[in-house]
Amino acid sequence: MITKSKVEHRSRLKRHIRLHLTGTAARPRLTVFRSLRNVYAQIVDDSTGTTLVSVSNLSKESREQFKELKGQMAKAKLVGKLAAQKAREKSITSVVFDRNGYLYHGVVKAMADGAREGGLTF
Repeated sequence: MITKSKVEHRSRLKRHIRLHLTGTAARPRLTVFRSLRNVYAQIVDDSTGTTLVSVSNLSKESREQFKELKGQMAKAKLVGKLAAQKAREKSITSVVFDRNGYLYHGVVKAMADGAREGGLTF
């Protein structure tokens, strides 16, 4: 019996999720990527194929805020809040949440909670 690697399994889940989710101009897609050390969030308009907002814990403008935090959960929550803040500046209030093949717990849930606290609805 052949087992799939973790990456192959996540990419299969990601394809299945993306069949049902699309971001429009009225309601763009908030997508999450997490690595072992970093958390990334993008708000994407799939109708035009453009990235409207991009935030990560490596961003230069908020590097000082991330230095104070310890743990990936706290960083993910702050990434969600910053993504919501940048989205509000571009008058985006409602998004579709794309968990990108990850399970909705831990870092992904913390980022979603941070985005909700920042004012995004999904």
